[in-house]
Amino acid sequence: MRVLITGSSGQIGTNLGLALMARGDDVVGIDRRENTWTRRINAASCDLSKVVPGKLPVEGKFDVVVHLAAYAKVFELVVHPERAMENITMAFNVLEFCRQQSTPIIFGSSREVYGDIHRHITDEAQADFVVAESPYSASKISAEALIYSYAECYDLPHLVFRFSNVYGRFDCDGDRMERVIPLFIKRIAEQQPIVVFGREKVLDFTFVDDCIGGMLRGIDALTARRLTRNTVNLAYGQGSTLVDVVNLIALSLGREPNVTYEPARPGEVTRYVADISKARTLLGYDPQTPLTAGIPRSIKWQREIGVIK
Repeated sequence: MRVLITGSSGQIGTNLGLALMARGDDVVGIDRRENTWTRRINAASCDLSKVVPGKLPVEGKFDVVVHLAAYAKVFELVVHPERAMENITMAFNVLEFCRQQSTPIIFGSSREVYGDIHRHITDEAQADFVVAESPYSASKISAEALIYSYAECYDLPHLVFRFSNVYGRFDCDGDRMERVIPLFIKRIAEQQPIVVFGREKVLDFTFVDDCIGGMLRGIDALTARRLTRNTVNLAYGQGSTLVDVVNLIALSLGREPNVTYEPARPGEVTRYVADISKARTLLGYDPQTPLTAGIPRSIKWQREIGVIK
């Protein structure tokens, strides 16, 4: 199988690319930044928001395109809303490539499309597209809408994955994107103060190996046309507070955390626990890594690469 991954230097893109290559697939990447983790993924350097729609710097045919490229930090796009528009433009440009090449697409969406759910409705049919909590969530909603329209008008096969707080291997490149779990691990390990924005915030943290396992199943199902035109939550399916995260990190490191609590910032979702029954039914998805196991594995990996001692 030949797979094109946009955003191939990011956490999910890197893990997915290496997993596909490990099983013998041919992987080509596109990213605007060099991959800091591996040079094994053959990738073109390109800003997808600036290309001619449909004209990507790659050659040949692909069995599937996995579109992951995006500005992905919610509060960053509150500060820089123009980056949300770039997310939409990138999605459109990649969709045009898929339409012109008749290539199925898998899109990396987000639990942000559900908004700030206090009703605990997180099944895929119930996302409220009328209300966007942030420019980032609006960009994901817009990209999803484009994909659904291309399916209707051009019969484009697709699969949309809504991710939730993916953490683990290749997630601690602070210069690229500062994520909460690797940030807290590093700061607590170094006995530096941390700030928790939203003490009561409940989120569904997904270990990267579970995420990639679900994606591989989705890629195989879509390319074989066993599954098409579907939107699926990929998460662990259990909620944890940021206080839980801090306490698990501190316990694993044997450190006493120096924590300050502040209100959640504008645009941030304060509660999300995924309904993963559809992923279980359609893909045989069965996540194996609760936060209690994922945090120590994340700490072990950061030690192995020298981020912490």
